[in-house]
Amino acid sequence: MHSKLITLCLSCVLALLVSGCATTNKDPLEGINRGIYKFNDVADRAVIKPVATAYKTITPSPIRKGFNNFFNNLGSITTVLNDLLQFKFANAFTDAGRFVINTTFGLAGFIDVASMDNIPNHKEDFGQTLGYWGVGNGAYLVLPILGPSTLRDATGFAIDRVTTDPITYTHNIGEVRLHNQLRTAQLIDARAQLLDAGDLVDNASLDPYSFLRDAYLQSRANLIADGAANTKATDDGFEPADEDEIK
Repeated sequence: MHSKLITLCLSCVLALLVSGCATTNKDPLEGINRGIYKFNDVADRAVIKPVATAYKTITPSPIRKGFNNFFNNLGSITTVLNDLLQFKFANAFTDAGRFVINTTFGLAGFIDVASMDNIPNHKEDFGQTLGYWGVGNGAYLVLPILGPSTLRDATGFAIDRVTTDPITYTHNIGEVRLHNQLRTAQLIDARAQLLDAGDLVDNASLDPYSFLRDAYLQSRANLIADGAANTKATDDGFEPADEDEIK
């Protein structure tokens, strides 16, 4: 099943590379995206946000920080592989060192010992790798529960999940209950980290959908360009519109 998913994802990448989508619309699926956004918003307000708020309220800060460190440490495996795919060998060495230090001395990553030693922390994924090598965003997408993405980033996310995400392997070895528990905890942790940001979005924009879309595209462009967005990183595979757009 995983091989079929990877094949499908690679087909999406190929479509991005060879397509000549000449349109001024950076969000050609806006109608569908807004529908999924509304579903996500209802699910978030009804279930996910209240659970994350309760978790933040009743769980001591050191414990919350420990779980956040744990999940970030697991993500280091994805980062190291994508460092290598982007030929960022110095970063790969540093990030591999972070993972080893935090996994051993940091008690499976619950303590971020590497940051205490001022070791830099990078974040890379396969979507960024595709962007680094010139693959455009493709259509903007809103994924159920997961939120903002693009055709390129959704493809990269799927490939990362089935190749370098340790939580996926718990499912592969038959530990379905453990897998589901870890995924639920990961979702709650991620949502708890965004509670303040979510309130900011609600208060800052008359159209939160457009605000999140533009903020996401700009953020991804900056990540691909290592903090200095350029035309290569922000090219989404579409011709620029007449209006002033955030790529």
